[in-house]
Amino acid sequence: MTLDELVGQLSAVYGTGLRSVVLYGSAASGEQVEGKSDQNVLVIVEQLDRMRLQQLAQTSRAWTDAGNPPPLTLTSAEWKRSADIFPMEYSDILERHRVLKGENPFAGIHVEPRDLRLQVEHEAMGKLLRLRAGVMNAGTDTKRQGALLAESLSALMVIFRAVMRLHGEVPPRESHAVAKFVAARAGFDAAPFDRVIALAREGRSLAASDTSETLDGYVSGMEALVAYLDRYSTHAPQG
Repeated sequence: MTLDELVGQLSAVYGTGLRSVVLYGSAASGEQVEGKSDQNVLVIVEQLDRMRLQQLAQTSRAWTDAGNPPPLTLTSAEWKRSADIFPMEYSDILERHRVLKGENPFAGIHVEPRDLRLQVEHEAMGKLLRLRAGVMNAGTDTKRQGALLAESLSALMVIFRAVMRLHGEVPPRESHAVAKFVAARAGFDAAPFDRVIALAREGRSLAASDTSETLDGYVSGMEALVAYLDRYSTHAPQG
């Protein structure tokens, strides 16, 4: 299913109750990697009910079968009052989006820095725990280690961009620059992250002999970031 087909199906089901359809994330900013990046869609409607959701069952399955996450669907009221609950997600949507249909839903939407800090610390610690679990599952298998690195990058870059926003910076599109900024602030080596970016987004290979070392640096970098964010939670931002 294409993006245009999705918008058409949403319009047919919700009719005049469809307020906005928004593409967000890498696909909206031109950063997507062909065959690897999915398309994230925000749908805002006036009202939601079970029957309309069920009418979209076939559409939703076709969209997810194409490798995309289900549309993020909220009512107008929910969208306007949830920035404090999902500050990282809202920040990313606000920064990288393209309105496909309907009104611009971003007027008056604001993310408080204190809300963003709380979530980014939570997400970074959660990411570290998942990485450790992945390391256990991969063992010494370098192919599994490489897959763990590549598959983890997208969520990690969302965290890194949020760290930049905590410092009042607008994250650049270039992932290497984002990693360099965060590494400098948190005090870890950016090189392992550069190698994973090259692997996941530039189609470069990672030699089996380098995989374990890269994984070590990747995990230790996340440990340093978690410690940095813990300090950041009780001190004014520096630099």
